[in-house]
Amino acid sequence: MDVSARIDILAGGRDDRPEDHEDDGPQTGVVEKTRTRTRRPSMYRVLLLNDDYTPMEFVVDILEQVFHKSRDEAVAVMLNVHQNGVGVCGVYSFDVAETKVAQVAATARQNEHPLQCTMEKA
Repeated sequence: MDVSARIDILAGGRDDRPEDHEDDGPQTGVVEKTRTRTRRPSMYRVLLLNDDYTPMEFVVDILEQVFHKSRDEAVAVMLNVHQNGVGVCGVYSFDVAETKVAQVAATARQNEHPLQCTMEKA
């Protein structure tokens, strides 16, 4: 390499690096990490309300079919509803709770029972 070529390289002129590489020295910068925290979905209690007309056996059937309770669990929840006026069927995310309330209402309506089911934030 002759002296003029060496001066060009040191002065930032022509060099042997590929032309698409425009890095003329060390680069500095700040790397920011963004951390997103996902929140757990709000949970909702699904409540069954007592009435004087819906048969207890129908309530037990609803608890078994819609809420997938065992026979013993369904009877316990039904007795709690009967004695206290309201009982918790389960705690679910909003969409699941809303679906279960709609299923209870539709099944009660089909069977001509006034059974009421609601949901509240847990």
